[in-house]
Amino acid sequence: MTKGELGEQKACEFLVKKGFKLIEKNYRTRYGEIDIIMCDDKYLIFVEVKLRRNNKYGTPSESVTFCKQTKIINTANCWIVENSTQLQPRFDVVEVYMNHNQIRSYKITHIENAFDAFGV
Repeated sequence: MTKGELGEQKACEFLVKKGFKLIEKNYRTRYGEIDIIMCDDKYLIFVEVKLRRNNKYGTPSESVTFCKQTKIINTANCWIVENSTQLQPRFDVVEVYMNHNQIRSYKITHIENAFDAFGV
C-alpha cells in the first residue's frame, strides 16, 4: 500500500466513524480524480485527502490550490451527471499527518466546506 492509499484509508475510516456513508473511492475522469465520495442526510461530500509528515512546507490543505479545486469541481460535476442525487454537493479536505509511515501514529484534521474556507 502506498502512502497516499494509506492516508485515504485512514481518512475514510475517520469519516465513517463520524457517521458519513462511503459512496466511492478514487473516482476518475479526464478532468481529474476525487479521492473519496461520501454522503450524509444532507450533503454529497467530495473529499480531497492530503498526507504529510508535518507543516514544514505549509499545511496539507494549502496544497489544494485554486487549480486543483477547479479540477475537483469539474470531476464532481461529471459524477453528479452520471449519478442522480438530491443531495447538496460539498467539498471537504482531510489532512492526515503521519510519522514515517507509522500506521498507529497519525492525526487527522477534517475541514468541512473547505473550498469556501479557501475563498473560492
